[in-house]
Amino acid sequence: MRKFSRLFFLFILVLGAEQVLGQTVPVGMPLLDNYLRRAQLLGLVDSSSSFMIRPLYPAEAFGIQHGFDVDSSVVDMDTSPVHRYFGKEGKGKFLMLPAVLKTQYNSTYAFGVNDGAFIPNRGMQAIVSTGIYASFGKLSLQLQPELLLAQNKDYIGFPIEHQATILFYYEYMNRIDMPERFGDSGYNKIYGGQSSLRYNFEDVSLGISTENLWWGPGRRTSLLLGNNAPGFLHFTANTRKPIQTKIGSFEGQFIGGFLNSSGFLPPLSDYSIQENPVYVPKPEDSKRFLSGLVFTYQPKWVPGLFLGYGSVNHVYRKDVSALGDIIPIFNGRKGLENVIDPIRDKRQQFSSGFFRWLSPEGHFEFYGEYGTRDNNRRLGDFMIEPESGRAFTFGFSHLMALKKPGHYFQISSEMTQTGQTIREDIRDLKTWYIHDHVKDGYTHNGQVLGAGNGPGSNVIFVEFAWVNKMNRIGFQMERIVYNNDFYYFRYEASKDWRNKYVDLVPSLVGDWKLGDFLLSAKMQYVNTLNYKWFLENQPDQYFVPGYDRKNFVGQLGVAYLFR
Repeated sequence: MRKFSRLFFLFILVLGAEQVLGQTVPVGMPLLDNYLRRAQLLGLVDSSSSFMIRPLYPAEAFGIQHGFDVDSSVVDMDTSPVHRYFGKEGKGKFLMLPAVLKTQYNSTYAFGVNDGAFIPNRGMQAIVSTGIYASFGKLSLQLQPELLLAQNKDYIGFPIEHQATILFYYEYMNRIDMPERFGDSGYNKIYGGQSSLRYNFEDVSLGISTENLWWGPGRRTSLLLGNNAPGFLHFTANTRKPIQTKIGSFEGQFIGGFLNSSGFLPPLSDYSIQENPVYVPKPEDSKRFLSGLVFTYQPKWVPGLFLGYGSVNHVYRKDVSALGDIIPIFNGRKGLENVIDPIRDKRQQFSSGFFRWLSPEGHFEFYGEYGTRDNNRRLGDFMIEPESGRAFTFGFSHLMALKKPGHYFQISSEMTQTGQTIREDIRDLKTWYIHDHVKDGYTHNGQVLGAGNGPGSNVIFVEFAWVNKMNRIGFQMERIVYNNDFYYFRYEASKDWRNKYVDLVPSLVGDWKLGDFLLSAKMQYVNTLNYKWFLENQPDQYFVPGYDRKNFVGQLGVAYLFR
């Protein structure tokens, strides 16, 4: 309480004359996160925002008075028993943030991406969250912790019968912290969630935060930063709305944050081959530092076009020794890859360039992101072999008007590939998100920070949906090829295509605004072929079924908007 009193006194000391309206719509917020992007395609909100640096600030970017009340149908500050203006001349603002419940059920084995604090889990798990937002002068506080409750039931993962493959598998598991299961009992944890403390000056905000971040244009995948893992503690300096200049508008963010390990072992970690353990323990001091920089540019002469660049630098905290370890740009130490550079090789780096083209008149968007897994390549090397170490995402979304006013048919698709195509890269284990020196890989709390399906995965997705305002009912189909790099690494000699580990996932999705409730639901049937690349050969039969499995996944998100 004494610390809180000091913090509140600090608020009073730095009062400004203007009222701050800076609450965010969290990445993954039921219904609202998708609706705002759809509303931009329909021309209902300002088209100058790129949607490539999130979370969004609806009050600043779109002129929405209360960020979560996007249609101004809920919050009335004059009559509300919970929302208040306070302080001299009512310059302070207090809001009760929506109460959120997210649930997920997996019947047979773990499945799910871009789900924030959820863990790989069989059975039920739930995230409960609510909070407050307060602003006074130029300071704002968003306090929105998350409570995770997971059954974490046992399930069959990497099969013990897969003995000939375990050694190959651990070439990857020893370079990333990505356990199949978080312990052997129920898993409960409290996270900082979508919380932040900020100093806001005009269009710029400085502060500390644990919010989930999303960089890039993808609707389902971000190569650099997404909400596949819980939010991590970070310092942030970012724009809250596009900054207008004579040549166009700019958005940007710089972060410096701290990543945690899961503390759990990968499957079959006690296995040995010829008395040699397959598992190599991670460093005892595995505390890590992540810095990142992203910016976007909207050219004045090409309305609707957004260009962007992002870069991240990931190191063990004990290895931070120079400015290049903190600022993730111009720190690639360009040179030949086959020449050892101790400073360069301790860094795990990713960078990407991306674009989004938006047409509110045509209710259409097309976007793409092209990333590389290192920053050290020289321009000449890149021009000769641009596919080396690359990953990419391309997608589009289109809303077609139906006869009934306000009703639309939406078709969208997205393709992502992080699997490599050059044999030498695969043999040298130059796979996205794993690393030779940073043995925990590009993860936080045991989950990948970028593309949720993990290292070397290729995904294609399509959706057809009916939409009306905030409401949506749709069908989705997804094909996921898991760690294609590992497949070629392990089975190159046999060239046996039957071992590919593939998910075919049809889904029914729905969003609905019902009074003060926002509902979001998804039902998925996961048809897995050759689970964990496992296939038991039979000498007298070539086309044999692999280890095929079925899984039912149900998700429900509910947000209640306080009046």
